[in-house]
Amino acid sequence: MKLKIENTYFKWGITIFASISASIVLFFIIYRSEEVGQNLSILIAIVTPFIYGFVIAYLLTPSYNFFLRKINLSLTPFINNKRKLISFSKVLSTAITLILSITIITGLTSMVLPQLATSILGIVNTFPSNADGLMIWVVDNFNLSDKTVDFINKNIVNNLTNWFMENLVPTMSEVVAGVSTGLISFLVVIKNFFLGIIICVYFLNGKEIFAAQAKKGAFASCTKERADFIIHEAKFINRTFSGFINGKIIDSIIVGIICFISLTIMGMPYTLLISVIIGVTNIIPFFGPFIGAIPSAIIILLESPIQCVYFVIFIQILQIIDGNVIGPKILGDSTGIPSFWVIFAILVGGGLFGFIGMIVGIPIFAVIYAYVGRYVRYKLCQKDLPVETLHYKDTSHYTCKRPVNKEVK
Repeated sequence: MKLKIENTYFKWGITIFASISASIVLFFIIYRSEEVGQNLSILIAIVTPFIYGFVIAYLLTPSYNFFLRKINLSLTPFINNKRKLISFSKVLSTAITLILSITIITGLTSMVLPQLATSILGIVNTFPSNADGLMIWVVDNFNLSDKTVDFINKNIVNNLTNWFMENLVPTMSEVVAGVSTGLISFLVVIKNFFLGIIICVYFLNGKEIFAAQAKKGAFASCTKERADFIIHEAKFINRTFSGFINGKIIDSIIVGIICFISLTIMGMPYTLLISVIIGVTNIIPFFGPFIGAIPSAIIILLESPIQCVYFVIFIQILQIIDGNVIGPKILGDSTGIPSFWVIFAILVGGGLFGFIGMIVGIPIFAVIYAYVGRYVRYKLCQKDLPVETLHYKDTSHYTCKRPVNKEVK
């Protein structure tokens, strides 16, 4: 006689067992938090090259796909064997993509770093005289009294100069010394980066195989309908992330180039340094332009207050053009979330994961926002209710009216 197990009781047993196991694991993680943290750090150090490789491959995939299509079309008349054609096209596309990327990064670094170092040293050396010049300009243009001038000199200019020379400059020197003495850490980063490039090659050439293996696992472990759903949602997540991140990088590069050309024409000081600051911080949505404009304006203010005013006006015009012309053309509606939730995603992502969190927080929240919206629409359709938000500004016609009980005399 076979023992029949009721499906409901079996599911309840699995659920209880999984809950107890999860509770034990959670207790162990909390009780042994230091050891778990150390083991987690070791694990992260081991998989760091794979993380580098995946990120590099993910960023290079659009250019790799572009070259792959072009090379395939060009070589099809000359190579009849399809397998050889695909293999040769992949190798050539990978080589072109990596060589082009490394050349661009090396060229920009060799051009930018020396001038950045020169600009920073110039700011450090001329800061006291620039601060005195700024004070003289303020006195001449605002007709300040002698008492006000003495107060500003004693409490603002002197304190700011002392902080800059006694705190900021030694701190920068300590950072430089720490970088020079931390040669082992630097070599580890270089080692992980080069290993990441090698792993990136495997990711680029094998992404179709990896995707096929993932689909195979989905169909093996789920029903066909569920597997199709998972694959469709994975494609949606990939489109959201790649569209936003790659588009934002291209948008920031264009903004940095426009800023450099415009500041050079306007005769602004430290054009390259300020353009790099504006371009890098522009990657951060919404708050990026303000984060980059404030230190840049202070740097120009010390050199020339009038040029600082022109710079602030120029940055406002540049951000209007970027927000209404350049950004929408490149990014389109890659996130599909309102401005309030963009700010929310940036603040939460930045608070949890810093600079990286401010960038990836928006596509992550865009995916969550889309899933919540789908769930709400699904529930409303089940109840035969409209899905448009405008219908719910006035919900009085959806409220059930209860009859009023009259008192019986």
